[in-house]
Amino acid sequence: MTDATTPRPSSGRKTGRWIAVIVVVVVLLAAAVVAAEFIARSVVTSTVRSLVVSNVGLPDDQDVDVQVAGLVLPQVIGGRLDEVAVASDDVTLGPITGDVRVDLRGVPVSAGSPAEGGTASVRLDQEQVRALLAELPDLPAGTIDVAAPDVTFETSLSLFGIGIPVGVAVTPGAAEGDLTLTPSSFQVAGNVLDADTLRGQFGGVADGILQTSRLCIADRLPAGLTLTSASVQGQDLVATFDIAGAIVSDPALQVDGTCG
Repeated sequence: MTDATTPRPSSGRKTGRWIAVIVVVVVLLAAAVVAAEFIARSVVTSTVRSLVVSNVGLPDDQDVDVQVAGLVLPQVIGGRLDEVAVASDDVTLGPITGDVRVDLRGVPVSAGSPAEGGTASVRLDQEQVRALLAELPDLPAGTIDVAAPDVTFETSLSLFGIGIPVGVAVTPGAAEGDLTLTPSSFQVAGNVLDADTLRGQFGGVADGILQTSRLCIADRLPAGLTLTSASVQGQDLVATFDIAGAIVSDPALQVDGTCG
């Protein structure tokens, strides 16, 4: 005979046990999601780094930083990465060597599809600027100094058979994908002159340094890159490029472009 006074198991205890089980399951699921996100991010960043090293021709031990904005796993499942940033120092792109940052939007996870597009910036120090501008004829690159907002160099003009030292300040820019250097001021015997005054003193002899110089670099860079701006920031020259989204899938945009 059952003792009527014996307490029956409490339904509250059963509920408590179920809550504990649910909490454990949720914690395990959360840990699995965190682990999956960590693995996805690791695989994606490693893959992007490998592609950059192989496609750009960088040394295997090149320090390349890859950042993917937001949670990676949902983006991988959706087939596209919203924003990918790649940065590396002392990268050589054709005639340009400098610190590079690339920002791409809508990068496809699978091959064969274009990205939405992006931008790239290359930061060159004074020695790197000298090496680049040495390709301009008649520009004494060894005298170049870089200080915002201009690049300056020393040259000379002949007047009555006498060489007159002239300091030239030029403002960098971009036109139709070319790097441009537009004269902004001149210095003769410690005096700062504008273009009209210099022409008045030297006549046609000064024509060469009064004109905007252009340097085409398109034939030494992937066709999918277009120079859009150049400016002096501090003591560095910063060049900015637009990136065609199809460069990730179209071989024609990955080979060097053309000049002229």
